[in-house]
Amino acid sequence: MDVAFLNGNWEVLAASDRELVTTLVDAGQQHLFADWDLPGTADEAKATFLSSLSKIDGNYPGGLAGYISNAQKLLAEAKEGGNPFEGLIPHQPNTVDLTQFNETYDHYEALGQKQFEKTGIVLVAGGLGERLGYKGIKLDIPVEVLESTPYLKHYASCLKAMEARMENPRPVPFIIMVSQDTGPKTLQTLEKNNYFGLQKEQVYILKQELVPAISDNAGSLALKDKYELILKPHGHGDIHMLLHTSGLAAQLEKQGIEHLVFIQDTNGQVFNAIPAALGVSVEKGFDFNSIAVNRIPGEAVGGLTKLIGKGQELTLNVEYNQLDPLLRATVSPEGDVPNDQGFSIFPGNINVLIIRMERYVQILEKSHGIIAEFVNPKYTDETKAAFKKPTRLETMMQDLPKLFSPEEKVGVSIFDRCWSFSANKNNIADAAAKHVAGGPPESAATAESDFYLAGRMRLIASGAKVKEAAEELILGVPFVNGPKVLLRPSFAMTLAEVREKICDCSISNEATLILDGKDIALEEVELSGRSALIIKACAGAKVVVMGRKFENEGFELVQLTEEELASTHVPEYLKIRGYRFENRGAAIYEFDEPGEYMIEA
Repeated sequence: MDVAFLNGNWEVLAASDRELVTTLVDAGQQHLFADWDLPGTADEAKATFLSSLSKIDGNYPGGLAGYISNAQKLLAEAKEGGNPFEGLIPHQPNTVDLTQFNETYDHYEALGQKQFEKTGIVLVAGGLGERLGYKGIKLDIPVEVLESTPYLKHYASCLKAMEARMENPRPVPFIIMVSQDTGPKTLQTLEKNNYFGLQKEQVYILKQELVPAISDNAGSLALKDKYELILKPHGHGDIHMLLHTSGLAAQLEKQGIEHLVFIQDTNGQVFNAIPAALGVSVEKGFDFNSIAVNRIPGEAVGGLTKLIGKGQELTLNVEYNQLDPLLRATVSPEGDVPNDQGFSIFPGNINVLIIRMERYVQILEKSHGIIAEFVNPKYTDETKAAFKKPTRLETMMQDLPKLFSPEEKVGVSIFDRCWSFSANKNNIADAAAKHVAGGPPESAATAESDFYLAGRMRLIASGAKVKEAAEELILGVPFVNGPKVLLRPSFAMTLAEVREKICDCSISNEATLILDGKDIALEEVELSGRSALIIKACAGAKVVVMGRKFENEGFELVQLTEEELASTHVPEYLKIRGYRFENRGAAIYEFDEPGEYMIEA
């Protein structure tokens, strides 16, 4: 290789650096070194640059040469503008409808609960809360502000509740994928809070690395300056690669874990659906089970679709802007039309996945964890000769079925939306604008409102009489102020548990009910007006509330003033909502010692 372009630096490079430079030059990346200074100038910057290249080369299966090769192939396809679904005909996927709380739902929940001891939870948490107007990691944001429970604490409580219901208790493996931005803060939160009661050994932190940006159709890696690459996120599909390269997937399978459940960082309702969805995966033998919701045709949510053709059958998420044209070009001239209930036959993807370990580990070994990368360059004009800005390869975790053979079985479990999903990703101004436009606000306030709604749904399923408050707008964002119901995971993980513990109760539209403890039972209890009842019971404390009517001032919702919204003394988690709750006299009972307790009339 002619090394004159290195401007005399070749002679001072280590053997490993020479090998890497040669590999990159052979891959068409000579420009990375073409403007180097003479030896003795910027040597430290050169060393740092080579170190970063070496790190990326080691992190990506196939190295940088593999990444560049994949980029060149995908960019050529993008330039041609080919239809990724050409030759494939869309069909309704294999679905199990769990939108109603009935005997079928109870059956699957009971079956899923038995699977807890053979299940691991994977949390994809690579994002900060900047889009929300929150400076920290999203896992630190409270899912509700009655007790200000962070998402991470809520998820840890769900894991502990799973463990408490096992016939043969064992720690639930908790895998958290972090990014360069969220990793240190996630670990800091865990350590500061003693892992929220989890064992340190059951928590696995996997760090997602960045990948090089690409500046042109030739796959040239983009430079930020002479000695620094532009790096970008690769997408949450990296979780599959990390589970493979770390050896963790294979390790957990050997330890008896049969299913992994993949969840997102700010979806507080997800554990409502997990028990029943696990039951579906077990009974139906699904290797890949997507937890989904009903979607309205045209809604900006990807549709889960069975695609058949070219000798293959795939069940995949098809983005909403691709689904309608695909249907019009194949089976439905009118596009994505509603059924009798007003929904599309293609359920809405919420990116909550249950994957069977046996087949998963085999697929990871074959693919090295690289899951169906794609590229989406923004071109300067119709010639597609240049990019507006550097692009990068991306991967999404829900695309794993693209690697499946006909032997793998894929299905979809459909749940009520508020029961299983409520995203928290938009600041107040953006959320209010989305509401005006008729779309979901997906803000901290609406996520909290839906969290309470899911609690009310549990009460109603137990036969309780629940009167709901009217929707109101707080800074233009819809919020339902009651009743605010928090049935903590320690109290109940399934509807059957709620029915066993709550009998003949009623709750008014502004009341609050918080139950935290496995052995709490309510019978003939009424909460009137704005009354609030909070019961916390330690393990071994059995509490019965019977024949009581509670009348107190409970919690008052207080909207933040303009001064408070601008104040640096008001916590950000309140400012991204626009309100706080003030305790005006809630009835609070805490039982810290084992024993039997009665709260009577």
